[in-house]
Amino acid sequence: MAREFAAQMSVRGGRWRLYVVLLNTTEQWPEYPFTATVPTFMERAEALSVLGFEPVPGAEWTWTEDSETYGDPSSPVVLIAATRVRSRAEVAA
Repeated sequence: MAREFAAQMSVRGGRWRLYVVLLNTTEQWPEYPFTATVPTFMERAEALSVLGFEPVPGAEWTWTEDSETYGDPSSPVVLIAATRVRSRAEVAA
């Protein structure tokens, strides 16, 4: 059975990036930078594929708000999207 990971997407400096969170490992987290404003569902799926991952069946993207400055309600809002993914290589094995 393929391990599951969290894929997250956030914006820094006006550019969106998608990354797969690999906890409890020394591996570098795979990351994909976007050139578009807010990436579409299909662009996100393609980015995951390029990184070697795919959404877990039934997984949905969830969106949450955070702040750039912890505890400061007047700081700009940061949107973070997340979904559950699995390695395409592990699924094929």
